[in-house]
Amino acid sequence: MDRSVYNPWLHRIAVITACTAIFTIVVGTAVTSRKAGMAFPDWPTSDGYGMFSYPWLRSAGDKFLEHGHRLAGILIGISSLVLCASLAWKERRGWVKSLGAAVLLAVITQGLLGGLRVLRDAEDLALIHGSGGALVFALIVCVAVVTSHNWNEPFSGAQRAAVARLRMLAIAASGCVFVQYVLGGFLRHKGMHLYSHLGFAFVTALVLVWLALSVAASGITRLRGLAAAIAVLTISQLALGAAAWVTKFGNGDYVAVRGSTLSITMLSLHVVTGALLLGTCVALSVRLARLQSFLKGTNRDSVGTQPIEARLPLAGGAR
Repeated sequence: MDRSVYNPWLHRIAVITACTAIFTIVVGTAVTSRKAGMAFPDWPTSDGYGMFSYPWLRSAGDKFLEHGHRLAGILIGISSLVLCASLAWKERRGWVKSLGAAVLLAVITQGLLGGLRVLRDAEDLALIHGSGGALVFALIVCVAVVTSHNWNEPFSGAQRAAVARLRMLAIAASGCVFVQYVLGGFLRHKGMHLYSHLGFAFVTALVLVWLALSVAASGITRLRGLAAAIAVLTISQLALGAAAWVTKFGNGDYVAVRGSTLSITMLSLHVVTGALLLGTCVALSVRLARLQSFLKGTNRDSVGTQPIEARLPLAGGAR
C-alpha cells in the first residue's frame, strides 16, 4: 500500500494548474472559433513586441484574443513549472514526481506547437495543438487525483471482478470522449467529419450513460460523485452541441450569423465541456485503478463491508 503523506498544498497547486489549463482551453477555443489564430504573423513576439510589452489592453478584436491566448499559455507554463518543482521538492513518490515532469514537458510541447502553427501558418498543427490541450488537462487531473486527501484511504464493499469491468468501461469512455474531441477539432479547424462527429456523439453518450449508471449501481459510494458529474456533463454536452449546431447553421426561422458572439460562446462551451468530460472520465479511471491496487492483495474475490485496513495487522502485531 502507498505510504505517502498527504500534502494539501501539492493538491491545491495541482487543482489551480488544472483550472489554469481549462482557462487556456477556453481562450484557445474562442481564438479558433473566430479564426484568429493568425492575428499575428510572428511568434514569440506579437507584431514585433515582446510578450509583456505588447499593448494588449489597447488592442481589439482578433489581436486582443490571440495575444490573450498567448498570455494564458504563459500562465499555464508558470503553473506547471510551480507544480513540477513542488512535487520534486515535497512529494515522496517517485512516479508522482515523474507525472509532474510529464505535465511540464507536455505544456512546453504545447507552447512550441502553438508557435510553429503561427510561423508555418499550418492548420494541421492547430488541430494537433487543440487536441493536445485536452490531453494535457487530463494529465494534470491525474496529478490532482493522486495528490488528493483520500488517495490513501481504503475502499470497502467492492468486488475485484466488478471493479475490473468498471475500470475497462471507464477507459473505453475516456477513449470515446477523446475521439469525439478530435472529430470536433477536425470540424472546427478544417470543416471535416461533420456527420462522423454527429454520429459518434450518440455512441459516446451511450457509453458515458452506461458508465455513470454502472458506477452508481456498484455500491462504491465514494465514486458516485464522479458518476453524477459524468451524467450531468453528458447531458450538458448534448444540449450545447445542439445549441452550437443551431447557432452555426440555423434552424427553422432562426438565421445563424457566422462568427456571432452567441455562436462563439456556444461552441466554446461545447469544447470546454468536452475537455471536462475527458478529465472526469480519466479521474474515474485512476480512482478505479487505485481501488484495484487495494483489492489486489486480498485472497478472496471480494471484500466485505469491513474496511481493508481493518484486515491488516496493526503495529506490534495487535489486530
